[in-house]
Amino acid sequence: MTAELDPNGTEPTAEPVIGPDIVPGPLGTPPPEFARRRECGPLDPATMPSGDRVPMAVRYEDVRALLASPTSSRNLRLPGLPRFVSGVGIDDDPDALINQDPPEHTRYRRIMQGTFTPRQTEPWRPRIAAIAGDLLDGLGDRFELVEDYALRLPAHVICEMLGVPVDDYERFVQWTDMFLTTSTATEQARYEGYGDFLAYAAELVAQHRRSPGDDLIDLLIQARDADDRLTEGELVNTVFSLITAGYETTASMIARGVFRLLLHPRQWDELVADPSLTAVAVEEVLRFDGPPASAFMRRITEDTDLPGGSLRAGTVVMPNLNAANHDPEAFPDPGRFDIHRFTDHPPNPHVAFGYGAHRCLAASLARVELTEAVRALVTRRPALRLTGSPESVAWTDGLVLRPVALHVTSAPVTTSPPAAAPG
Repeated sequence: MTAELDPNGTEPTAEPVIGPDIVPGPLGTPPPEFARRRECGPLDPATMPSGDRVPMAVRYEDVRALLASPTSSRNLRLPGLPRFVSGVGIDDDPDALINQDPPEHTRYRRIMQGTFTPRQTEPWRPRIAAIAGDLLDGLGDRFELVEDYALRLPAHVICEMLGVPVDDYERFVQWTDMFLTTSTATEQARYEGYGDFLAYAAELVAQHRRSPGDDLIDLLIQARDADDRLTEGELVNTVFSLITAGYETTASMIARGVFRLLLHPRQWDELVADPSLTAVAVEEVLRFDGPPASAFMRRITEDTDLPGGSLRAGTVVMPNLNAANHDPEAFPDPGRFDIHRFTDHPPNPHVAFGYGAHRCLAASLARVELTEAVRALVTRRPALRLTGSPESVAWTDGLVLRPVALHVTSAPVTTSPPAAAPG
């Protein structure tokens, strides 16, 4: 999944996270191709990692309309449809919440709707802040932020929430690296990683059935709407999704967000001076850098008109959330990173967590984790900065785009005393 620095320490060419015609810009910025497409071809085809070409929506209004449309289906299991990746993928599992349409999807969400509300996740904030503080307290002035902090914080949090050993973190890394790759040369590895991860999730559910407690898995087992509960397959997929989203995608947003803030030292210093700005700054991080992974494709079930054009029934289309978050019609001067953008006169809401029926169920938890991750850094490591040039940072390939490593120092900057005059 990850690229490596070449012997000279320069940035390798990252593999596209969508396909060969959608290549990320420098320093993890959006692909320049988005701007051309918004002007000239808002629904032009794009090449997926599988090699299939499908229309890609890049305008904010088109993406929101597509995600909210009742004619936009997540059932991509019909024979002959374009695929995002070759071989087995998340799209193939009918028990996954993200793959269901109404009425099955409506039922599934209704059962789980009380589990991930802000009211349920907010009590975790002090514990998440404490985990962040403990991790930073164990590090010296110089450390590698991705491995030592961005990956470990959400891993510790999700392990505690689910009631699983934190030592299983290394297994999460191995599995997610395998099934989040886009390389056709690793179809078998992706298949094995996906299968092993699902088997692990199934065993977690079985353990909690044998020995009930009060962890999140226990709440999911008990969750119901009247007499209706989640099926075993739905439970297993929910646990799998929580680990995946709660670990890799959250870790990627922490890494991307901190990198972006360090590229804007004046704004970093504002957060240091006033950490209460962190929550609103996180909204700009989510808009500018989120989501770190590609959205899920949709199949159009009836001829559908969008603001940017029409799609025929049977068309498979990719709504690009990152492109929508950089649409100047929705966000003036979208290439400007501004932690105050959502403060006084908020613009349109960003779509980093999606939109419509499939909007991320655990968005409130992700916000808490990202906010506390940044807040701990600005309060405990106020002098944080990169030790190398931003251009030397390598980026992952595969389905998630984030820095491979961020070598940083938090030692205060000191100036040398003037040399003594001769004699």
